[in-house]
Amino acid sequence: MFRILVILFIVIPAVELWGLISIGKVIGGWNTVALVILSGLIGAWLAKQQGLQVLRLLQVQLSRGQMPTDALIDGALVLVGAVLLLTPGFITDLTGFLMLIPYTRMIIRHFLKKWLWSMISSGRIQIFFRR
Repeated sequence: MFRILVILFIVIPAVELWGLISIGKVIGGWNTVALVILSGLIGAWLAKQQGLQVLRLLQVQLSRGQMPTDALIDGALVLVGAVLLLTPGFITDLTGFLMLIPYTRMIIRHFLKKWLWSMISSGRIQIFFRR
């Protein structure tokens, strides 16, 4: 758990800062700021579109009595992608865009489901149902 926190709060911001400074040296400071703002605006628009699409799919599946597992995972990925796009930096923006584009989100969802099933199968994650 400590490693994850170190990565989230120290390593990723340091790499993002290095990337912003490096790109700023090449294209200029104001252009870098404009690019970060533009990626945030485009990301917010894309997150809204994809979020509404996932919500519609979720409603359709629930109305048909289907378990909306893929739609729920997609909703979580869209949420995480939107948060990453609001974080200044190009690596988090790229990761966020990958989670918002339907084709790449499908690939991420596939690997995420495989990882979750392996965690459940090995007993590292346990699910309990109460009545």
